[in-house]
Amino acid sequence: MSDVKISAEVRNEFGKGASRRLRRENKVPGVVYGHGAEPVHVALPGYDLMMALKTPNVLITLDIDGKQELVIPKAVQREAIRGFLVHIDLLTVKRGEKVTVEIPVHTEGDLAPGPNLLEHVLNTLPVEAEATHIPEAVTVSIEGLAAGDSVLAKDIPLPKGSSLAVEEDTVVLNVLTAQVEAPSEEEAAAGEAEGGTAAE
Repeated sequence: MSDVKISAEVRNEFGKGASRRLRRENKVPGVVYGHGAEPVHVALPGYDLMMALKTPNVLITLDIDGKQELVIPKAVQREAIRGFLVHIDLLTVKRGEKVTVEIPVHTEGDLAPGPNLLEHVLNTLPVEAEATHIPEAVTVSIEGLAAGDSVLAKDIPLPKGSSLAVEEDTVVLNVLTAQVEAPSEEEAAAGEAEGGTAAE
């Protein structure tokens, strides 16, 4: 998994006004917590953080005033319309420590021919993994699946060292029968008219 380095600075000003000032400087307010330590409020460089978060569950080596901490993102708040980062919670982890995270579920292959529709019941799968070896994603084959078929959590192959953090029989993917729309009255009338013309 990716491991990136980001420098952060401790912040002592709080509230909406302080947060706005930080964002004008292209910085993102955040909090670092974990292992029973007092939470540390920090400001992080917006661009570096945005690039890091392109990788799910990215492992970050955070330099806070010369002290380095390993952290993973636990809660990311974005502005609803423009999507810029508003706030982030970072969890301190240690090498060898197990953490529970949610990893994206990717699919490969094609459904069986016919009116089949794939439903993602879960877009992410909760797993337990070693903090420095969190999988970026899991991939499951949907090749040949048809309406009525399901993929359960236990059916998804996990990388070595990872285990499910959800019931094995949890449904992750469903294949449904796609609804075929009936032709509208206008389309039906047009079809009948074309048929009548052809007959003539």
